[in-house]
Amino acid sequence: MSPLLARILAARGVVRPDQLSFALKHQMPPPDALPGMAQAVALLCRAREAGQRILVVGDYDADGATATVVMLRGLAMLGFPAPGFLVPDRFVFGYGLSPAIVDLAVQQGAPDLLITVDNGIASVEGVAAAREAGIQVLITDHHLPGEHLPQADAIVNPRLQPAGPGQHLAGVGVAFFLLSALRAALREQGDAGAASAPLADLLDLVALGTVADVVVLDDLNRALVEQGLRRIRSGRCVPGIAALLRVGRREPERVVASDLGFAAGPRLNAAGRLTEMSLGIECLLTDDPVRAMHLAEQLDGINRERRSIEQGMRDAAMAHVALLRERHDPLPPALCLHDDGWHEGVVGILASRVREATHRPVVAFAPSQEPGLLKGSGRSIAGLHLRDVLDRVATRYPGLLHRFGGHAMAAGMTLATASLPRFRDALSEAVQAMAQPGLFDEVVETDGELSAAELDLAHAELLCHAFPWGQGFAAPSFDGEFEVLDHRVVGERHLKLTLGLPQTGAIIDAIHFNADLPRLPSPLRAIRGVYRLDVNVWQGRRSPQLIFEYLEALRA
Repeated sequence: MSPLLARILAARGVVRPDQLSFALKHQMPPPDALPGMAQAVALLCRAREAGQRILVVGDYDADGATATVVMLRGLAMLGFPAPGFLVPDRFVFGYGLSPAIVDLAVQQGAPDLLITVDNGIASVEGVAAAREAGIQVLITDHHLPGEHLPQADAIVNPRLQPAGPGQHLAGVGVAFFLLSALRAALREQGDAGAASAPLADLLDLVALGTVADVVVLDDLNRALVEQGLRRIRSGRCVPGIAALLRVGRREPERVVASDLGFAAGPRLNAAGRLTEMSLGIECLLTDDPVRAMHLAEQLDGINRERRSIEQGMRDAAMAHVALLRERHDPLPPALCLHDDGWHEGVVGILASRVREATHRPVVAFAPSQEPGLLKGSGRSIAGLHLRDVLDRVATRYPGLLHRFGGHAMAAGMTLATASLPRFRDALSEAVQAMAQPGLFDEVVETDGELSAAELDLAHAELLCHAFPWGQGFAAPSFDGEFEVLDHRVVGERHLKLTLGLPQTGAIIDAIHFNADLPRLPSPLRAIRGVYRLDVNVWQGRRSPQLIFEYLEALRA
């Protein structure tokens, strides 16, 4: 192995040879190791034998969409009658298996069995409504359970057994595990057709949902993602994924994990943010490449609209942050932002952008479809569990939050518009109480410096394709000083640079997206910064490029 790559992997906790294996037989625990699996498999076997009508209830993000398609395709592979699917319109029904969604399912032709994917662990009332209607419920989810579990017929969620395997699986990963366990059970029953079901064909979808949901890429998730990436590169993916990559100007033959996170995922998510996710699911369900491209182009158009809305919201939010900086030094421990003109489907990504700019946990609110209520979405920083923060707020101030749920790094909530000032104070109070020393110190960690000899195409290709990088297994970043030979602004906000390498006299291209241009002197002579070594493709030519994550001028 390259000494550079060995050093990078060691810094990320890769200490055993088996961690370098992407073979699922080495990384996947037995599917029945997940809690609730035996009950779920038995329930599905009975449903298959009886020919029951199954309805899959998904979620309106990329994880929920891919989990829905994995469940639909997987059950069909295993000989089930074609199941239907239903994804709540977030602006009408909100999140998860609610009583209103159960009513809609009944109106559309009551199923015998509801299967939730990427949701359901908090749907106490929805499950009760389903059981009252005579419908069985199987929950598959990966979110943290609350104080009370829904009374479902079976629940598969690795978080029900905190020390068990699969703690970082996305919703799509949990669905894949359930199908694997079901296939094993049918094989034991002597069903030759089900025994040979090619569930590995679903790994492209598992990879997309896992990366897009920004779950921790532990050994298991890295194997799932890498296997999916290999299928995409070899042309063995669903037409919808290839189409989403192409409209995102990525080459499926050279796809890496970041392409799923920054090209395919956002276009899929855009449908759930601005309209409803059925369009995205149809894109992943079709086996017709022409139709897949048509649907991907529609999703691309929705994503352009989302970017436009997001930009206006970001400008307003950062203006508000600038006022806060004038009034508070340092900034409050948590930022709570609201505007009556904001779009509730975009507040999550807005919170993420402000969090990146301020290194503070951020909750952004927009008016809900329900009069008198606000819908909020929060993003946290490393070292602060956002759902635990909200749990503390709910405990200390009963009734303040109408609903909430989520992960360590992201959460959603609903509250009364009139309660916003109280929530803002309660949020900052809870964050301050739970913050460990140094939490708000902005520290940029890097993998050190690269020599001029390492700043070449060979090393750029190596670092891009060696491992699926992502949450909890960060892409390599480096720091260094460079001479600026030329620079210009592109796309209004991005800084394009031509840099000189003092050691050799060679030059290399670089870019800094969303640069803080007013803070940089002009002309810019020399810089110090943190960057990723990447591959730039232009008119078929591949060359090394530095993508700066942090940049400062050395001298005017």
